[in-house]
Amino acid sequence: MQTASISIQAMREATAPQQFPAPFPPLALVNKPNLTTAETAYYLNRRPQTLRGWACLENGPLRPCRIGGLLAWNTATVKALAGVAA
Repeated sequence: MQTASISIQAMREATAPQQFPAPFPPLALVNKPNLTTAETAYYLNRRPQTLRGWACLENGPLRPCRIGGLLAWNTATVKALAGVAA
């Protein structure tokens, strides 16, 4: 009987949802002036490609600046859009 309970427990652990730490700190704690596209997409719950489309077509709710060919999204604007107190 003991082996049956171990295999059931192992099966439960294998099928349980994995808890991973968040890839980025909470937006309220971010104090750098600009965010990367990946960070902005995470905080706004969008895909990075959506933000790249906004930048290319200039039709999104926020516009990035370009620093060395990379997109940089203003942190204060992202916080305002996400509804986080600055």
